[in-house]
Amino acid sequence: MLRHEDLYSLEQYARLRPEFRARVMAHKKTRLLPLGAHATLHFEDALTMQYQVQEMLRLERMFEPELIQEELDVYNPLIPDGRNWKATFMIEYPDEAERRAALSRLIGIEKTVWLQVAGCDKVYPIANEDLERETEGKTAAVHFLRFELTPPMIAAAKAGAALRAGIDHDRYRESVDVPEAVRASLIADLA
Repeated sequence: MLRHEDLYSLEQYARLRPEFRARVMAHKKTRLLPLGAHATLHFEDALTMQYQVQEMLRLERMFEPELIQEELDVYNPLIPDGRNWKATFMIEYPDEAERRAALSRLIGIEKTVWLQVAGCDKVYPIANEDLERETEGKTAAVHFLRFELTPPMIAAAKAGAALRAGIDHDRYRESVDVPEAVRASLIADLA
């Protein structure tokens, strides 16, 4: 969980931003998992959320403690707590008409994304705890997912078990082995 003291002041951030941004972008590469051609999991952690908060504070020129706390309250729930993985799930189609059509046929896709520690059951997410992100006619292009792990799953993952991920939607089926760099980054999230 991020606190005020974990953040840079606007002045500090202005000086450190290029170096900090480069570090975060390199880190994010180890937390990115494509699921086929049109879906991606972006796994979040304290560093990715610190970057989000710092960028929001910079953009909005926020320095009042109450407003900073509001930002922390928005982004802290996206930081894993040692027993789960949290991800931003994005459905990506470059062409707007194709994206609109896909979002209308992929309703419920966020509930069919899964992660699996080798030798354990698939874990389906708790999706969009902050607000509803679909209507009767379409799903959103961005969803927030929380994957809760059992103690045996955590132990197996930390002991080196492989990870797989996928989507079991009737209209979008994919499964992939999680690359070692991403797996190692995710293991660091576990208590």
